[in-house]
Amino acid sequence: MTLGVHDLITFSQTAHPEKAKAFYGDVLGLTLVEDSPFAIVFRSGRTSVRIQKVQSFSPSPCTSLGWQVPDIRAAAQQLVAKGVLFQRYEGMKQDDLGIWLSPGGSQICWFKDPDGNILSLTQSP
Repeated sequence: MTLGVHDLITFSQTAHPEKAKAFYGDVLGLTLVEDSPFAIVFRSGRTSVRIQKVQSFSPSPCTSLGWQVPDIRAAAQQLVAKGVLFQRYEGMKQDDLGIWLSPGGSQICWFKDPDGNILSLTQSP
């Protein structure tokens, strides 16, 4: 058996389940699948996004979830219209929306969820 042929489930955490549920559902537009005492589960494309309900945690300083999008400017503008703030990082040349052009030609921008988890949008060349 090889896992490469099976759908992936991603995991993240929240200490603020109601805020996370609203953010991932209403702001990002993911489809709510389940809200149990242990986790809020969304679907993004064919991927399950399981937001584990925890008492407390420290968010990773690195990107925890990201989406490959066909038009990063349009996606970023839609999120800005919903109140999302894009991150700026010192030493990285980012445009007015916070989009950075990587050496490989991908365009990337970052934002945070209500718990401080870093999320991203990527448009490949």
